Amino acid sequence: MREAERPLVFLRFKFIDFRRLNGGIVVTYLVKRFLALMLLVFSVGSLATAVAETDLRQISQQLVGAKLKALPAIVEQFETGGEEALPLLDAMLNGRLFVRKSDKLIVIAERQQDGDYALVDALSAESLSPSPKKRLKKVKVNNRLRVQLREVIARITLSSDDPDIRESAVRNMLNKMSDRNIAMLAQAKKVETDSTVMALIDLALAINVLKTTDVQAERLTALEAIDGSLEPIVFNTLSALLAQDDAGNNLEADTAVRAKALKIKDRIQQKIDFYELMEKLFFGLSLGSVLLLIATGLAITFGVMGVINMAHGELIMIGAYTAYVVQLLMPNSLEYSILVAIPMAFLVAGTVGVLIERCVIRFLHGRPLETLLATFGISLILQQTVRSIFSPLNRQVSSPSWLSGSLDINPIFSLTYNRLYILLFALLVFFILQLVLKRTSLGLNVRAVSQNRSMAKAIGIRTEWVDAMTFGLGSGIAGIAGVALSQLTNVGPNLGQAYIIDSFMVVVFGGVGNLWGTLVGGFSLGILNKFLEPVTGAVLANIIILVSIILFIQKRPRGLFPQKGRAAG
Repeated sequence: MREAERPLVFLRFKFIDFRRLNGGIVVTYLVKRFLALMLLVFSVGSLATAVAETDLRQISQQLVGAKLKALPAIVEQFETGGEEALPLLDAMLNGRLFVRKSDKLIVIAERQQDGDYALVDALSAESLSPSPKKRLKKVKVNNRLRVQLREVIARITLSSDDPDIRESAVRNMLNKMSDRNIAMLAQAKKVETDSTVMALIDLALAINVLKTTDVQAERLTALEAIDGSLEPIVFNTLSALLAQDDAGNNLEADTAVRAKALKIKDRIQQKIDFYELMEKLFFGLSLGSVLLLIATGLAITFGVMGVINMAHGELIMIGAYTAYVVQLLMPNSLEYSILVAIPMAFLVAGTVGVLIERCVIRFLHGRPLETLLATFGISLILQQTVRSIFSPLNRQVSSPSWLSGSLDINPIFSLTYNRLYILLFALLVFFILQLVLKRTSLGLNVRAVSQNRSMAKAIGIRTEWVDAMTFGLGSGIAGIAGVALSQLTNVGPNLGQAYIIDSFMVVVFGGVGNLWGTLVGGFSLGILNKFLEPVTGAVLANIIILVSIILFIQKRPRGLFPQKGRAAG
């Protein structure tokens, strides 16, 4: 081969008698040849990547000035680019694909707080200078094009190395069972190794058989393949199979197929009913955990001091606004801001509680009506203070990524992470509080004062200090409850008012001053509420629960778990 005919990277190997060379020379020779071989591999890979990006760049330039009716043909071409085209296609699907007017570059744009758009090259992922919206032109899509984009993305990701991505691709194809998708799924089945993805592919192929084949044996086999699946498309397919026309005649003529489909649908319906019941139970426990956090602080102050604290809802609000302020102070660490907000909310709300007790409550011992009126006035003052500082508008506290999303048990039943973590957090706070009251000197003093204030004072316990610390502890727990609520709803001046009545019902129902009663009462009312809401509606469910508690208190005035001994007095 002449020198001009050689490729860019040319390796020549010749026979060498290694017996005549020492070990060091042999090792050096082998290392050099190995490095040369790696250089060849990386050069070829880089060249292929550059060629692929160049092709995609040429295809993407067709988007500049293209009319909507020409976009489907352009989108089809992106499929040849494989996974390299996924960011562009995903941005186009979600309305974030733009053309920069200055140089006709296709970019992915994300709006920032200052109104400008952060830009990224749609193909190379290179960060670009921010740009105002007037210098960008959006690549418009319609619903028909969105369907096509989802299909193309599903077909590209079907060959991904990540089994989770392949599973998502098959699920997307389930919603659009075209001949092309079926052919690709049949081809993918031959090389698929993941059992979950394989099961989904078999499910898709079985549904296609039910829709396209009249052979009884094949249809019965397909029904066995989909038996027990909770995928929505399975239930919809069976419902269509068992449907009747306007005259009442069965659309499915084969009685054997119809009978088997009916049995499978009944079994699936039973599973759906069970998981819907579990979902209601989970949402009831979630609401109960919120009520537990809110009512625990109220149970402490009410049980020890006999104070009807109408400002308890505003202490919850203060905790929620503390989470909002912490997030403003940590804009670059939103993932951890919630962990900082929890102790900060406890300290801020607890401090406010101590100030309320020292400035107002301590002068009103033994006068429950006056404390009710005084704390109601304090609640109005706190609400107006927050309105003056933060405005009356609601504020949103962003959830970190580990609190977003859900734990998917199956296609019917999933547990949202924010509610699941709040449930676990409420139980953790409850048991830590139990340890504080049982194992610390503060807890011993609190129990002594709650049982007999005069005797506790006679033996040297500083009851004024215990009252202040108890009120501060209950207020701090209310602040923690506010942080939890900030992950479920918007933060506003009236946040606490929506929960104050419920918290009093939990305390009275469970037994005044009994934390275990508060636990049982909170979860009982939360579960009962979620089971009644679908039947009666939210408002009527609350009325029924309130009336039920009133009737229950007529029978058991001291609640589910009344205090015993001296504390009962």
